[in-house]
Amino acid sequence: MMTMRKTLLAAGCAAMLASTPLLLAQKGDAAKGKGVFEDNCAVCHAVDSTEKKAPIGPGLKGLFKKDKLNNGKKPTDATIRALINAGGNGMPSFSDTLSDAERDNVVAYLKTL
Repeated sequence: MMTMRKTLLAAGCAAMLASTPLLLAQKGDAAKGKGVFEDNCAVCHAVDSTEKKAPIGPGLKGLFKKDKLNNGKKPTDATIRALINAGGNGMPSFSDTLSDAERDNVVAYLKTL
């Protein structure tokens, strides 16, 4: 009986350790990202539509579910972060405006759309 209990405990610990990198890989706080987005991005981007928000930015609903972005790249954390950092196509760069944590939070928020 004691051996079975130890085996199950060891298996549970192994499963937790195996999943730790996945937990650590998730960056950002979507709730905080919503506030950062509203303060910095919402003037040009809609979150409840895929339609372009006049006069500039594309709607971001379902952004991470798209096959590809307008620039032809796949929507990944890295490509979205690069767009936030560099801007382009009328969008300003936010590399000096937002902290790394704020950019992580915005990316986390965009994943919820």
